[in-house]
Amino acid sequence: MTKSFFKIFSWLLIAAVVFVTISPIGLRPHTLITVSFDRALAFALIGCAFALGYPNRWLSLCVFLIVAAFGIEVMQYWAPTRHPHFADASVKAAGAIFGMVIGKAALIIRRQKLTRTA
Repeated sequence: MTKSFFKIFSWLLIAAVVFVTISPIGLRPHTLITVSFDRALAFALIGCAFALGYPNRWLSLCVFLIVAAFGIEVMQYWAPTRHPHFADASVKAAGAIFGMVIGKAALIIRRQKLTRTA
């Protein structure tokens, strides 16, 4: 898959999370895992997608995703059925950083494989 795919995919994921986070609680998807794990997993996927889409922006993306996690949580103030919590934003930020680490590790492994075969 190309960087372009991951760039588009990462922004679509952010848009989906914003929708799910500020929509009425009844529209929130239900999963078989705990809500905190669900949040962390969603942001880990976002972090990984951003890391793969923007491989040379590691530090700025970490800062962006932490700010986004807290910003999206703050947006819940405007949703009448939602309630923002610092702990929820912290879980999202941790998931995003974990995803960034996974994405960065995947890029390093891929680069090492390419240099071995060349």
